[in-house]
Amino acid sequence: MRANLGPVLWANELSEGRGIVSGVKGLLVGRSGELARLTRVLESAAAGMAGVALVGGDAGIGKTRLVAELVGEARERGFHVLAGQCAELGDALPYLPLADALRGAEPVVREAAAAHPMLGQLLPGTESAPSSGLTQQRVFGSLLGLLADVQPVLFVMEDLHWADRSTRDLLVFLSRMVQTERVCVVGTYRTDDLHRRHPLRSVLAELKRLPTVVSVELGPLGSGEMSDYVATLGEIGAQELGLIVSRADGNPFYAEELFAAVAEGDSLPDGLASLLMSRVEVLSEPGQLVLRAAAVAGRRVEDELLREVSGLPMAEFEDAVREIVSRGLLRVDGYGYAFRHALLQEAVYTDLLPGERTRLHMAFARLLTSPAELAHHYLAGHDLAGALAASAQAGRLAERLGAPAEAHRHYDQALGLWDRVEGAAELAGESRAELAFRSAVMAADSGDNHRAIVQLRALPQTSEVSERLAYYRYEADDQPGAIAAAEEAVESAADPAALARALATYARTLLWSARHREVEALTTRALETARAAGARDAEVGALLTLATYLEHRGDLDRAHELVETASTGRTGDLAMDLRARFHHARIHYEQGVLGHAAEMADDGIQMASETGLRWSTYGTDLRFLRFLIHYVAGEWDQAEAVAAGFGARVGRLPEAILSSFALFIEVARGLPAVDDRLGWLRPFWSDELAAYMSRGLAAEHALWRGDPATALEHVRAVMAPMVPGDPGVLRLAAVGLWALADLGTTEGADDLLARARFAVESGPTGERGHLGPEGLAWAARVEAEWHRVHGRLDVELWRKVVAAFDFGFVYETARARWRLAETLLAAGDREAALAEWDLARQAAGKLRAVPLENALLEFGRRARFGGGGSGDGGLTAREVEVLRLVAEGLTNREIAERLFIAQKTVSVHVSNILAKLEVSTRTQAAAAGRRSGLLA
Repeated sequence: MRANLGPVLWANELSEGRGIVSGVKGLLVGRSGELARLTRVLESAAAGMAGVALVGGDAGIGKTRLVAELVGEARERGFHVLAGQCAELGDALPYLPLADALRGAEPVVREAAAAHPMLGQLLPGTESAPSSGLTQQRVFGSLLGLLADVQPVLFVMEDLHWADRSTRDLLVFLSRMVQTERVCVVGTYRTDDLHRRHPLRSVLAELKRLPTVVSVELGPLGSGEMSDYVATLGEIGAQELGLIVSRADGNPFYAEELFAAVAEGDSLPDGLASLLMSRVEVLSEPGQLVLRAAAVAGRRVEDELLREVSGLPMAEFEDAVREIVSRGLLRVDGYGYAFRHALLQEAVYTDLLPGERTRLHMAFARLLTSPAELAHHYLAGHDLAGALAASAQAGRLAERLGAPAEAHRHYDQALGLWDRVEGAAELAGESRAELAFRSAVMAADSGDNHRAIVQLRALPQTSEVSERLAYYRYEADDQPGAIAAAEEAVESAADPAALARALATYARTLLWSARHREVEALTTRALETARAAGARDAEVGALLTLATYLEHRGDLDRAHELVETASTGRTGDLAMDLRARFHHARIHYEQGVLGHAAEMADDGIQMASETGLRWSTYGTDLRFLRFLIHYVAGEWDQAEAVAAGFGARVGRLPEAILSSFALFIEVARGLPAVDDRLGWLRPFWSDELAAYMSRGLAAEHALWRGDPATALEHVRAVMAPMVPGDPGVLRLAAVGLWALADLGTTEGADDLLARARFAVESGPTGERGHLGPEGLAWAARVEAEWHRVHGRLDVELWRKVVAAFDFGFVYETARARWRLAETLLAAGDREAALAEWDLARQAAGKLRAVPLENALLEFGRRARFGGGGSGDGGLTAREVEVLRLVAEGLTNREIAERLFIAQKTVSVHVSNILAKLEVSTRTQAAAAGRRSGLLA
């Protein structure tokens, strides 16, 4: 039955089953849900309920990496692991994965197999008489049962798309017949290899109907997950990272190949191109012709358009398309087809001859009506006049559809062709200056204020241009440049509407300057002019600036009234509408009215998403404001869901600012992701807001890690360029004083206190301004921390801090209670200290704020509050902490990183937890913890 398999079992040196992980790169990213499903099958098998898991996905999608993680988990749980692979050899070598698994198995398994002649013949160097496939299947099933009597078994069969008939039959047999044994069978296969007539398709359809079979399909990783994965491969710049993520299309193997090619400057690595093209070369000639035409169209193409460009008769075209789709190269997408992978389209396109590529582009251009597609094909076909006209038209269409980034790209392409084309203005339908102005506004709306400023500065300074330049310079924190441009806009205004906009922007630029007293008169004039001219956008801009001015002066009722008026209806300027909704949400947030603030922020975020302004200034601001509302309210899981869109590996300033907000919870929970995020944010520390957020939180991170010197360095660096009186100083001063207290020095404490008091008394304009509840709370915290630095633990000061943060700021209230508990204990009031400590510990536990929990546990042990003794269920406080993280699905390694303890220590805690709760698995421990109330 079996030829000598020695030469075939070449490649996978599966000594003790290790081959399943050989060559696996990177950490497992973005597959926690799939791993959890597989782990449940493993757990059921350990409990005596056999199961089968079928893992499918395209080549390179991460099947082997996922199964490798499962193999590691199985070994930790004491499983025998048998792992084998199929090879692309057809039916020539039956039971190849079984032979592969037995060859690499542990001696006890090999000895058991050798005792059965029908299995022994699958071992290297043996020759036996052939036996029926059914007999071998039964014998192997019996072998698995015998092994499972001693310890549970995991049997892995990889690459089932290459399985011979005997192996497919074995899979069916095991799926149906192995039921009460402690056996888990896992098979992997490539979905993109399963054409319509593939023999495995019917087997999978049959097995997936069985109750003991679990199907796990691996789809492409999301862009955030891909970014995380690529970062595990080595250091890489943000621009290169973004390019790899975009081109890899969610496929980890493609990402690895592209990452390796970055250093060599390859556009498409030869190895990857060859792999992709090998799937194209098996197509018939008509199939290859149609695929080449589709590649010229781009990622997607309509059916009728593709048929006309291919030039094939209808029947021949349909046969060709059916062949391509059945081989998984294209997929049906509405009324057309799309490439399964962007890199496949790129490989086919790159393989075209130059003349062939040009002819196909022009064939598409003759048939298309979409301006964007026309521009693409005209440019590739070297028709520059057609490309310019189509690009300008495509930009206007994208602008109407709420796609500012695309509009800016099209406009910039048209501007780049301007000097190379005769009659450019006539082709574009407007002058060069008009087109450049549109391009600048679209750049700003897509979040690129710097590009907008550069483009506007190059234009003749009309009132309209100067007003936008002032607006964007103000948002870029260039106050002097903004004021100068606004003054020019007012002086050159040629009509009432232009004057109204210029006045509104001028008032805004003066808001936080030494000339702030001019704001009220300017906004009043702007409102009168705007209403007379019917310029609602200018009216709203003036209302918002006046509201902010009055709010700072303490006239909250009037400020709220103006913001309500500004937020009513639409202005026709989407960016202004977003600004109104942001301030409506912000003013309620500042006053601690979190519920209403959340509603307004949600409304603004939805508007930004629907209009393509997610990355505009206020599209970004609304998202971080929504995060802050959840954060302050103690809704940290919801906040983390919002922050899931704040990528860690950033390449642009708006992305960096959003990313920095995610640090609030990552630092407070002591997550390992903090250092990685800070590494990507460091290049943006020249921006004041990015530095304030990320470096300020880096200071807290350093304090939790016992490094107050680094924390103080961060605080001083961030405060140095800040405007005297900026209320943001308050939080930084409090953190700086905390660092000084930990260092045991008073040097610099008086300066921090003075800067904080100046912010309260004078504000950024030099006059005392209104501080909301949070600002007042931080001011109280600064006073209490300054006394703590000087060794004076004042109970009343810390009571004021607790009361001030108790407007709804859950985490900071808990931190203040920690200090109040310390102060009360020092004052001899043990009972009150215990009460405050217990309230802080409960809040920290609910938030999963591990560094604060650790600090409270340490304080509780010193104070002998019982924090180190037994709690409910006989678990110590530390064991309850570990159990909570186990229930979240964290591994021992992840728990060790979270709690800053050794992995072996975690293992000991987990063993103690299982013993005390009288359970045998982590899942059972979590369930027991919930039932007993430990995890409530």
